[in-house]
Amino acid sequence: MARAYGVDLRERVLGLAEEGVSVRQAAGHFEVGISTAIVWVRRFRESGERKARKQGKPRGSKLDRHEAFLLELVKAEPDITLEEMQEALLREHGFKASIATIWRFFDSRKITFKKNRPRFRTGARRRGAGAREMAGDAARARSEALGFYR
Repeated sequence: MARAYGVDLRERVLGLAEEGVSVRQAAGHFEVGISTAIVWVRRFRESGERKARKQGKPRGSKLDRHEAFLLELVKAEPDITLEEMQEALLREHGFKASIATIWRFFDSRKITFKKNRPRFRTGARRRGAGAREMAGDAARARSEALGFYR
């Protein structure tokens, strides 16, 4: 996102417009977009506002006010799905949120529900590389011999 123009440039454009020069001419004189100058002058005439407004999206999530409820849901049922959380929010609070919004809410707080797949594998322990890894090494060695990996 681009930065806002400086206050001094805004002041000069507004000063020319106050002197009776058209907004389009003032924009051309200072090499500012016409629509930008029009917005500046309109805002100044309506509210006296001269400074740039804050840019960007406000920080936080719309789920922040429901944080305690969502965390309590997870505490009560650790295997709850995002869809079930969505339904509970709608049912209990009448608040509709997308699955992606709920996911981002938990992701921003570093709360994950991922399973640790290697922990659930079956097989012998304390041994060397498994057959799959060894087969991969053999295929890589053949590829290197043929000149695929350099």
